[in-house]
Amino acid sequence: MVIKYLIEKEFKQIARNKFLPRLIAIYPIVIIMVLPWAANLEIKNINLCVVDNNHSQYSRQLIHKVVSSGYFRLADVSSSYDEGIKSVEKGRSDIILEIPANFERDLIKEGNARLLISVNSVNGTKGMLGSAYMSYIVSDFSDDIKDRWVEPQHVTNINPKVKIVAQSRFNPHLDYKVFMIPALMVILLTVFCGFLPALNIVIEKEKGTIEQINVTPVSKFSFIIAKLIPHWIIGFFVLSICLALAALAYGLVPNGHLSTIYLLALLYVLIVSGFGQVLSNHSATMQQAMFVMFFFMMIMILLSGLFTPIHSMPHWAQTITIFNPLKYFVQIMRSVYLKGSGLADLGTQILALSIFAVFFNTWAILSYRKKSQ
Repeated sequence: MVIKYLIEKEFKQIARNKFLPRLIAIYPIVIIMVLPWAANLEIKNINLCVVDNNHSQYSRQLIHKVVSSGYFRLADVSSSYDEGIKSVEKGRSDIILEIPANFERDLIKEGNARLLISVNSVNGTKGMLGSAYMSYIVSDFSDDIKDRWVEPQHVTNINPKVKIVAQSRFNPHLDYKVFMIPALMVILLTVFCGFLPALNIVIEKEKGTIEQINVTPVSKFSFIIAKLIPHWIIGFFVLSICLALAALAYGLVPNGHLSTIYLLALLYVLIVSGFGQVLSNHSATMQQAMFVMFFFMMIMILLSGLFTPIHSMPHWAQTITIFNPLKYFVQIMRSVYLKGSGLADLGTQILALSIFAVFFNTWAILSYRKKSQ
């Protein structure tokens, strides 16, 4: 019965806060509806500068193919390469495509021709992907020309042609939003169930209301549980909003069972709320708790595989990710959503999260010092 009244007190405190209920309602909507469009590693609308020294039918076809691909936007047409460089230096262009004067002649007489692709690599990702897109388009243009030149009667078994058809599993349309939205749900759970508990006890320390709890016979376990349960409920409410928005706005529904998501979300919520409670126990002021939580949140997000694959990280960074609970739940959400994975397929992640849950919640209870001032 004591826990019941403590939980009621926590909900009343949340309701009295003018900002927090609005944050709980609006923040998930903003993250799910806006961030998937912004946090997209697919590079499009790359500013292209064309230096066409040939002005032939083939050069015009190549330029049209590049621009119509959707990855490039014709930003400048220069008469020389030096002018194209100036366009890049002024920030109008990101990549230069120079077509030499003998492009069509070499293509017809010799069967091959050279092009110059010059890329601004100040932004390494944009430069690398831009050159890769351009190389693929030029290669595809070359294949189209060969198909037009080779007459059907000249095609024999001695000169076979292999056609490669790529099929992408789990995300067939290579839509980056499908990859990001399940991971963003994890971030929201972390914020509401980890960040808010981290501020909970500290706020009471600053207001002095915790002294009233310290002189009561309430046990440490009851006090901690009463602090965490409201945030667990908020976390599941936020998760339900995210699931509904993903289905309504993007048509994205999990291939696995919703029960798997909610069951493992409960396990993950235990971890982040326990971790937040540990930080709150060891912080003297709200400012200190916020800075420490922000420090750990940044590291956990960057080493979770949210934006970059973990196997692409250096070995020392991959070793650190072993101790990052955020990584395991991101893997779970993406696996359930995209692959339809069940509990039997997620044994490694479940074991790791179980260990984290026991560790952080035990630490939260033991580190809380119940004493009168």
